[in-house]
Amino acid sequence: MVSRTPPPGNGHWDSPNDGVRSPMEAHDSYRGDHWTPERLMFHQNLETFAERVGLIVGLQGNGKITQEEAYAQIRTIWKSLKKSKDLLIDRG
Repeated sequence: MVSRTPPPGNGHWDSPNDGVRSPMEAHDSYRGDHWTPERLMFHQNLETFAERVGLIVGLQGNGKITQEEAYAQIRTIWKSLKKSKDLLIDRG
């Protein structure tokens, strides 16, 4: 018999939100010195970028996409992250 540990959250398998996060929910807490809502939003964007890069690298490593496709996708989301930084952090 295989025992399964209940998922985090309310500990019930039948919860409709198991493993689902809102895009506005931080993956991790932000502990920067100069906290602002804009910095929190950029922190969330940075976490999302890192998560997506990991997925793209995994797809490429498993032969699902080429290195060129992986590079193009990472470059696209990098540009999006840079634009986010320009709008949220560097504006002024």
